[in-house]
Amino acid sequence: MSLELQTLSDWLRHLEGQHVKSIDMGLERVQRVADELCVCDLGCPVITVAGTNGKGSTVTTLTAIYQQAAYRVGTYTSPHIHLFNERIALNGQMVDDQTLIAAFVQVEAARERAAISLTYFEFTTLAAFYIFQQAKLDIVILEVGLGGRLDAVNIIDADVAVITSIGIDHTDWLGDTREAISREKAGIFRSQRPAICGDSNPPQPLLDYAAELAVPLQRVGQDYRYHVQENSWSWSNNQHHYEGLAIPKLAIANVATALAAVHAAPLVVDAKTIHIAIQQAQLAGRAERIVYHGKEIILDVAHNPHGAAFFMQQLPHASHRTLAVFAMLADKDIAGTLDVCLGMVDEWFIAGLSVPRGTTAQQLAPLLIERGMHIGGTYHSVAAAIRSACQHAQTGDRILVFGSFYTVAHAKQWLQTH
Repeated sequence: MSLELQTLSDWLRHLEGQHVKSIDMGLERVQRVADELCVCDLGCPVITVAGTNGKGSTVTTLTAIYQQAAYRVGTYTSPHIHLFNERIALNGQMVDDQTLIAAFVQVEAARERAAISLTYFEFTTLAAFYIFQQAKLDIVILEVGLGGRLDAVNIIDADVAVITSIGIDHTDWLGDTREAISREKAGIFRSQRPAICGDSNPPQPLLDYAAELAVPLQRVGQDYRYHVQENSWSWSNNQHHYEGLAIPKLAIANVATALAAVHAAPLVVDAKTIHIAIQQAQLAGRAERIVYHGKEIILDVAHNPHGAAFFMQQLPHASHRTLAVFAMLADKDIAGTLDVCLGMVDEWFIAGLSVPRGTTAQQLAPLLIERGMHIGGTYHSVAAAIRSACQHAQTGDRILVFGSFYTVAHAKQWLQTH
């Protein structure tokens, strides 16, 4: 095996074809391999973050706060934008290829002993656990990949469970109502351990399950609150209060949820650390602003109606035109995503995604035309679309890039090379 799989790319190609399904919900297989690998206890407190949108910003804020406090932090996120290594970070730095390969070797050996196949996500999640365990960390922050109850990260018992938001997405696996989806996400709760809910209107099944487990659930607007002023914001719960917080580079709602999680977790963090970390925290592809030849480009991985609505709400008032580079996957709610963007974009540059489940611009165009949206052009690739949008944009115009992680990744790749 080691002779055949010498590079990280070799390993990732191998993992893509290892299991019969790319997504295979359930914990039995991954649990058996985790037991064989002995990675079910990471040796430190764990915060697990689930939610339809806002997970990445919340995880990033938590990581920034604990790093600023000089704790040793492990972070697991997905998907990545450029390199797979981005998914597993130690103290904010993505791990190198050799660290990943060494972990893959260990997971593969355990998998072979258990005689079980794993999905790509399950295998790489176990690799993350192995890396964190070896690193002797102070805290680990895990982002749920899909749902919560049956997601591979849920084999670890979280000391603090966080649910950022509950919207409609991944309906084939999680259900097609907020009620059903909320129960799946609440699957990361553990009996009598604290949980944070950043959704202002959590469905009843989530509340019922928290009560059943005697979970001390902290809800935004009730147990913790935040208020935004013109140039600062404040946050408070029953024990702590912060005034004059700097406006962050990330969505304030998610930063506020992260703060609630910090105060529910066992590690101590002082007020000065929180002020500094909130100002510094930033994450690629979340309302990320780039100035390209004098034109403002805002990139966001919003890929469902809930995420797109939140992205649009965060945009400052535009004094000039707003252009959009847009591409989505076929199994997402494209129509619903466009509906929340009505009246927000003056001209659309729509692109195809040449990836599994990708759509073509020709498939997207009728949905925009039905809604009276002005199409500036249809393109075979995101690179072609953003090139054209940049050519059309005038001084003062802004360009939005959104619809998928792939859309943002392809756009950033073009921007970095042109």
